[in-house]
Amino acid sequence: MSGVLADRYASQEMREIWSREFKIKAERRLWISVLETQSSLGLDVLPSVIEDYRKNEDVVDLARIDARENITKHDVKARIDEFNELAGHQKIHIGMTSRDLTENIELFQVSSSLKVVKVKAAALLKVLAEFAQEHLELPLVARTHNVPAQLTTVGRRASTWMEELLFAFDHLQSLSNRLPLKGIKGPIGTSQDLLDLFGDSGAKIENSVATALGFNEVLAAPSQIYPRSIDYEIVTALVQLAASPANVATNIRIMSGFGLVTEGFGKEQVGSSAMPHKINARLSERVNGLIAVLKGNAVMLQELVGNQWNEGDVSCSVVRRVALADSFYAIDAILDTTIRIIRDLVMQSDVIEREVKEYLPFLVTTRMLSEAVKNGMGREDAHALIKKLSIIAGENFRKTGINNLIELVSQESDLGFTAEFLVTIQDPSLLVAGAVRQTRVLMQRALAIAESIPDSLAYIPADSI
Repeated sequence: MSGVLADRYASQEMREIWSREFKIKAERRLWISVLETQSSLGLDVLPSVIEDYRKNEDVVDLARIDARENITKHDVKARIDEFNELAGHQKIHIGMTSRDLTENIELFQVSSSLKVVKVKAAALLKVLAEFAQEHLELPLVARTHNVPAQLTTVGRRASTWMEELLFAFDHLQSLSNRLPLKGIKGPIGTSQDLLDLFGDSGAKIENSVATALGFNEVLAAPSQIYPRSIDYEIVTALVQLAASPANVATNIRIMSGFGLVTEGFGKEQVGSSAMPHKINARLSERVNGLIAVLKGNAVMLQELVGNQWNEGDVSCSVVRRVALADSFYAIDAILDTTIRIIRDLVMQSDVIEREVKEYLPFLVTTRMLSEAVKNGMGREDAHALIKKLSIIAGENFRKTGINNLIELVSQESDLGFTAEFLVTIQDPSLLVAGAVRQTRVLMQRALAIAESIPDSLAYIPADSI
């Protein structure tokens, strides 16, 4: 399938999986696999006939197939007629219905896509772990409600992204392992046509298809179609996987606004056609835009859940043709783009250090509160006094750029702060021990996932616009 999402953002590998050519060739291999098993069960078909089909499985003329569909108004019948004419026989699709072909191959495309996604998700975990290691102890102003709160590290912020991605990765692994094949079930799901042709031996045909397509599970009693809630879980699992990259992108956009980071800027790159000074977090903006597309596909598929008429209808086909492929294009681009962002991200250390220095007195007010309580003051009284002094210091900071909170609290004997304490709490390295410890735990987990998927260790996404 082509389109803006595929052509502009998705990788060649993912575009290939969802291309019409890939699907047609996969369908033909399924037909041949079924035919081979049927022949072994007694169907009157010569080996030369199977070979004639096999010789033509890669001969794909989309224009000819489209011309046939324009006459038949049936996409699968057009592809049956095309393959039969190429081979010179009419032996495929015996005992099958259209959905036996299309839905098994669509699930094969999903399974193939999930393998690609797993490699890229593991590669992102590796890149995040390496980024966290590089900035493990770099102090950073942490913000809640976008307001300075306490001190963290750049590595610790990355650990939040890693943990969310790890949780989503577990779901992705589970889904990939238990994703079922629909099987060869016939027009209403009872496999009656195979029973009529081959008796109980017809089950061998289904097993051969599952083996050929690499599935461990086959649905026992679907109708003509498999439950659309499976599609919904597939795409919502991708949404869950995209949540961490989306948070990465959102945070980088905020940090860029404060001048703390840049995505990197090429010599000939332009940030704005009107404003020459602009250096935008354009790739992060792209990630946030792509997850909106992905969420939209989940909403479309949600409308199909629980909306199946009896044993099946085709009202779902137009949604699924768009939503399944586009969802994988979107997550593919999200993962590749986020890897590029983290790989090239430039930390503006001087700006980060200046911000820490400016806000540090506010960031240690919880330490002040605990120390005041230890010195015998009531917690609420201490809270009220430190809040009052903080408001005064905040006004002074906004007017003069000088944060004088430490000076103000040092003058309050009720708080009982020693000069040594007031010096100690201004050492950022003594305030991030918990952040560093947590980050190391997440780094180990992330790297373990990457090492379990060897292809992820050397994965480098192709550059794109």
